[in-house]
Amino acid sequence: MITGGLFVFVLGDLVTLRAMEPSDADALWRWNHDPEVMRWMDDGYAQSLAQVRQFLQERERNEYTDVLFGIETTADARLIGLIRLHGAEPETGNAELDIYLGEKDSWGRGYATDAVRTACRYGFDKMRLHKVTLTVVAGNDAAQHVYKKVGFVEEGRLREVFRRDGRWHDKLTMGLLEGELT
Repeated sequence: MITGGLFVFVLGDLVTLRAMEPSDADALWRWNHDPEVMRWMDDGYAQSLAQVRQFLQERERNEYTDVLFGIETTADARLIGLIRLHGAEPETGNAELDIYLGEKDSWGRGYATDAVRTACRYGFDKMRLHKVTLTVVAGNDAAQHVYKKVGFVEEGRLREVFRRDGRWHDKLTMGLLEGELT
């Protein structure tokens, strides 16, 4: 982790995690309106670019209960996605992880694995978490592969809770304990 003034950068092998900026709104809006990017995600309702800008401008600063990072490639500092640890409670030492890569040319190149590993390491070391959890659509094989590679294990299944292409899909709950990060 590198701190410089008010900025915190968390370094992985392939990615750097950094706080999201209002200037990231264009990329975030574009990703959120790309059906391929949003394929396996709860995409909610469309927002205007102005609404996304306002969200990033008014968003509370990162704190223990909710940390949102932009994922940049270390090689060229290009923003390719975002990752979030949220719902953290010091009483339980648990947080939930969300991630997506919006730049499709970055898929399958190890960036997601490095971002998940780096964010979990940050959660365990800096936030003193004991456990990180997530949910993933059962049909999202690429994401499941990433999570298992980092050490997440399946802990349960929520039956038919995600609808896409006219079909219902299960969601898996997965967890990673502090000593299991690989």
